[in-house]
Amino acid sequence: MHGWIILDKPHGLGSTQAVSAVKRALRTQRELLGGTEKWKVGHGGTLDPLATGVLPIAVGEATKLAGRMLDSDKIYDFTIRFGAQTDTLDLEGKVIAQSDHLPRLAEVEAVLPRFTGPIEQAPPAYSAILIDGQRAYDLARKGEEVEMKLRSVTIHSLRVSAAPREQMGFGGVGELAEVTLRAHVSKGTYIRSLARDIALALGTVGHVTMLRRIKAGPFTLETAISLDKLDEAARGGTIGGLMLPLTAGLDDIPAFAVSPDQALALRQGKVLSGSDIATGLHLAFDGVIPVALVEMLDGDIRVVRGFNLMPKEDDR
Repeated sequence: MHGWIILDKPHGLGSTQAVSAVKRALRTQRELLGGTEKWKVGHGGTLDPLATGVLPIAVGEATKLAGRMLDSDKIYDFTIRFGAQTDTLDLEGKVIAQSDHLPRLAEVEAVLPRFTGPIEQAPPAYSAILIDGQRAYDLARKGEEVEMKLRSVTIHSLRVSAAPREQMGFGGVGELAEVTLRAHVSKGTYIRSLARDIALALGTVGHVTMLRRIKAGPFTLETAISLDKLDEAARGGTIGGLMLPLTAGLDDIPAFAVSPDQALALRQGKVLSGSDIATGLHLAFDGVIPVALVEMLDGDIRVVRGFNLMPKEDDR
């Protein structure tokens, strides 16, 4: 029970609520099977209630890797509806600006390169960013003026994701009432801000009506499960069968084997010397059991994240 549950988060559910749902499912299974052990649970990347899609939930020792998921790239599909901007930049807000101008597909495609690569964006006022110790959304809800500082992010790719005939708007011939895009982005990117800025660059205003995360780090929708499937597994005592291993969050990290004595030293936080592995991050294994995420630097191996997992004799 140390690994990842990849939820296909439904619309209207916050990330914290999703974590609570996983905790309830684990508790249901524990009571069914008569166990006593409780598991740490945490998410690897916030999704707004409006958004759906991939939400990695870390269980047990995998919670030590949740920070890596927060830092990972993400891929989103999102729809911009043109003609109105809301204070929240999505469907849930009130309209604060309007425009009669609707862009054409060629105009949208022409402007996207301006938002590809390193860019600066101002996060939405309705976001969880701290300003003088208070959440920006709390200040915005009080009606206070919220100044959001620009932040640097990277848009690795950005393209129209739906066929043009599916994007035809309700204005003149060829004008788009909305468009659906796919964006591969770095950590810290706000899709609502990206949608706002694209609309402004097109000489109009807009807001997000659909936001779906299709990939977070190494995790995709192919391995994601619904809350209903999770609840069903909990009642059957089979949640473990739905989980991905702890190492699934480290697919991009090379592995190397250590001896039982070396594994013990790493578990104690000691430095190993004399190894010839390449510089950088590695995943140390004692048999098939992950021992620690380590970093090789100047001939020394130092622990970055240790895992409290002890092998059985037949695991070696």
